[in-house]
Amino acid sequence: MIIMAEDKKEENGLSTALTIEQLTGAIQNSVDGRTMQESAARMMAEHVLNFFGYSERIIDNILEQEDRDVFYMLEDAGLLTTEREETTLYDGREWRIHYWLFRREKIKELMELQMESEAEREKEQSVYDDIPDGVWSSRMEMDS
Repeated sequence: MIIMAEDKKEENGLSTALTIEQLTGAIQNSVDGRTMQESAARMMAEHVLNFFGYSERIIDNILEQEDRDVFYMLEDAGLLTTEREETTLYDGREWRIHYWLFRREKIKELMELQMESEAEREKEQSVYDDIPDGVWSSRMEMDS
């Protein structure tokens, strides 16, 4: 498992290498407009980051079909994008190279959404929060 951590930050607040936590949060909020389980999102984030490492982009032909399917799903969710490069070979033929890249602005946006939803969950109160402490001690005395 690769865990990314660098102190260097970009202007938008993301570190130059994405962390598992950052990508997990973005994945959780990106799939079909509903929240994905954290464990599933974390596994997907680890899987994807193992391809990228510290790189900004990876070449498509290192992917197996199952991996590519995950990348297409993340592209549909707006987290990844593709680009291609064309070059002319020595014999005059054109050669295309396809790459996968993170869409950092979208990832940042979804990470912020994740942090907001976590903050809202923390704000939610339990029905028991409003009950005075004395009620619990008097209830225990009645049971004795």
